[in-house]
Amino acid sequence: MAASSDSDEKTRRELIQKRHYFLLHELQNMAKELPGNYQQRLSYDLLSSLASSLLDNTVFEIVTGLREVQEMEERCLFNQRVRSVNEAKAAKQEMKVKHKEKLQTNMSKPHLIASIEIQQQKELEALIKKQEDDLKRKDMKIIMELDQKTMDQQVMLEKAGVLGFFVTNDPKEVRLQMYLLDFITRLSHMDLPS
Repeated sequence: MAASSDSDEKTRRELIQKRHYFLLHELQNMAKELPGNYQQRLSYDLLSSLASSLLDNTVFEIVTGLREVQEMEERCLFNQRVRSVNEAKAAKQEMKVKHKEKLQTNMSKPHLIASIEIQQQKELEALIKKQEDDLKRKDMKIIMELDQKTMDQQVMLEKAGVLGFFVTNDPKEVRLQMYLLDFITRLSHMDLPS
């Protein structure tokens, strides 16, 4: 019995080592596809550590879950923005219709037409300005929500022990993390040695 369990343990360790080499090799090949300044930042130790963290599929599952949640939230935020833009267009169109009706009802008073048109132009410009400001505020809120989502993902992956992930808003570091996420996603679709 002891010989059998020793043999099973040896086979298990060999499989783990085989998977690690496979993952490391694939990560090294993917790293070669990156711009030179990012290639330099992906050391052998970082790639080897990343390969080790991928051995039990937990990180693949975490990344898949994070991606699904992010895609759902992005769709929701996009739909909110589209709804805001459409509401603004409808409000502008409604104002134009009211302006047109007011002009038509005052056609018998030509001396008022010019002042009505000036007033209407000012109202329309004020509405457009307000809508642009509202949209900018909403866009900033969306950006802040996406930044928060990025930080939440960074925390989750850091807690999972994935080297290269930590909370940062440095664009170069975030870009490197995006490359690492792409690597993990691509590896999750490959058949690992068994």
